[in-house]
Amino acid sequence: MAHNTRLQFLSFIALSTLLFACGDKKVNVPAKLGGPKTLTAEGIVVKPELFENEYTTSGTLVPNEEVSIMPEIQGRITSITFKEGAVVTQGQVLAQLYNEDIKAQIQKLRAQRELQVKIRTRQAELLNIGGISQQDYETTNTQIAAIDADIAYSQAQLRRTSIIAPFSGRTGIRNVSTGAIVTPATVLTTLQQTAMLKMDFSMPEQYRDEVKAGKIVMFTLNGKQDTFAAAIAAVEPTANSTTRTLRVRAMVDNKAGKLGPGAFTHIIIPFQHNANAVLIPSQAVIPTNREKVVAMVKNGRATMVPVKIGARTNDRVEILQGLATGDTVLITGIMQVKPDMEVKVIVK
Repeated sequence: MAHNTRLQFLSFIALSTLLFACGDKKVNVPAKLGGPKTLTAEGIVVKPELFENEYTTSGTLVPNEEVSIMPEIQGRITSITFKEGAVVTQGQVLAQLYNEDIKAQIQKLRAQRELQVKIRTRQAELLNIGGISQQDYETTNTQIAAIDADIAYSQAQLRRTSIIAPFSGRTGIRNVSTGAIVTPATVLTTLQQTAMLKMDFSMPEQYRDEVKAGKIVMFTLNGKQDTFAAAIAAVEPTANSTTRTLRVRAMVDNKAGKLGPGAFTHIIIPFQHNANAVLIPSQAVIPTNREKVVAMVKNGRATMVPVKIGARTNDRVEILQGLATGDTVLITGIMQVKPDMEVKVIVK
């Protein structure tokens, strides 16, 4: 009996202790995983700004016209009539090939034609009185026409023995001497037109509207203090499919002779002033595989907005499409933000 009473007392003490402990201690229920989180980050409010920008690139000066002077036919040079580095005019004879054999052939053909013309005159008289047939008279006419064709061919060959300047310009170094046997593959010299120069360069396709024909661009050269001007003459209509760049050509007035072909140029292309440009810090732009996006906050939630970028400065980038005045863009927390995430923005 005493034993049962002791067990009941111990049981009562244990139960009381458990109830006391449970009543004094709160049980924490874990929050639901995956619930919405709030990100606190810095942002800016987009506003229009004055943006004056320019694009710099490099180019090369090339002659306005350039050609290697080569003979059209094989032959022996009998005279060279140009001086190295001298200015020549269009149509001027630069060298002469031996042509006495062609001249003799032309003289022979002319004698044959003269004889056939006399025969045709007599045949015309006989034809009127029925002394010869119409066929005989027409055969003589055909022979005269064939001789005329041979003379024209020989005269063309004769003209090809004179090597002339195709345009006015300055000759280069002479590579042959009088008496040399030359072929159509022999380069006698070069001819360059340098009073006007071409300047070729490339720039990103997105700036197509900034390189219209007639626009003036500035450039400098290594070792020269002067700044020179050039006018854009043409833009390749199709961008390079690999580099996404446009080939641009500008014309440079070089009548003063200060510039030489082959020079490397540093080109400055001024862009139009934009009084309502949208500029954001460079770090706000998030590159993806397909496009570039920014994190815009609207009604307290984040939205990833695709944008088209334009010119860049040291720390900012121009937004051409995707943002408007009054939009709020995050500039910190870029790596943590997710679409539709609640965001508390600290506007800078």
